[in-house]
Amino acid sequence: MENERFTIKRRKTRCCLIMGLCALILLVILAISLWVAFSHKQYNSGDSLKETIISRCQTFIQNNRTSSAYDCQKIWTVFEQAFVGKDPCNVPTDAYDSLINTIIQDPICNKMLFWSKTKHIVHEFTEKRNCFQTLEDTLLGYIMDGLTWCGKEGSNETFTTGCPSWNDCVNHTVKSFWNRASAAFAEAACGDVSAMLNGSIATPFTPTSIFASIEVKRFNADKMRSLTVFLVTQENDGKSCDDPSLKNLQKELDPKLKYSCVSVAKLLW
Repeated sequence: MENERFTIKRRKTRCCLIMGLCALILLVILAISLWVAFSHKQYNSGDSLKETIISRCQTFIQNNRTSSAYDCQKIWTVFEQAFVGKDPCNVPTDAYDSLINTIIQDPICNKMLFWSKTKHIVHEFTEKRNCFQTLEDTLLGYIMDGLTWCGKEGSNETFTTGCPSWNDCVNHTVKSFWNRASAAFAEAACGDVSAMLNGSIATPFTPTSIFASIEVKRFNADKMRSLTVFLVTQENDGKSCDDPSLKNLQKELDPKLKYSCVSVAKLLW
């Protein structure tokens, strides 16, 4: 009887050990599967970004009848060289110089439209009226609009997840791109230029904005005649063209440039 009990107990112990070992093996297999899936996702994020950029490039060329001299594959290659293998918080604006020089578009004088804190409004406006061009309406701006990317030190891959947030660092990979592209767009500004600012916020001409800190400082009075500000407000609510921040904008401009401001209710379009 004692031997029988001992045998049963030993069998139960052995079953428990086998079940525990099976559970451990399943956990290891699951962990490996998750790691492989995650690694594959990270690896493919760059491929997905490449497909998006090349597809947008080709679409822009087709829709705008732009010169076929633009090589979308070359644009991708030069773009990657700006940040791959680098600390995502240590990509200065000049890292994108080659990309800017690869995509040279003639400016459309008298139609260039700048904006600050009005992105959705300004593009809603330009979609309905094909008489203005924002940075996002150029080839480079159209390709990169709304995308996120970064590299990592010691890696030859491109990432679209796990990148620092916009305000995490000064030389942020994406921020540096938009600062450089905005500078180039402003340097090309010619003729009668417009800007759409938000009249529903405390400071329409915000000193830290890209428009104030980069674009306005690069306006060239030898190429520009005037700057017209469209101050967008809600109906009967918001700032007026007498706002002190707009007075500061006037002071920033070359005295040779004619300045005007028009308060516009968003409901008008």
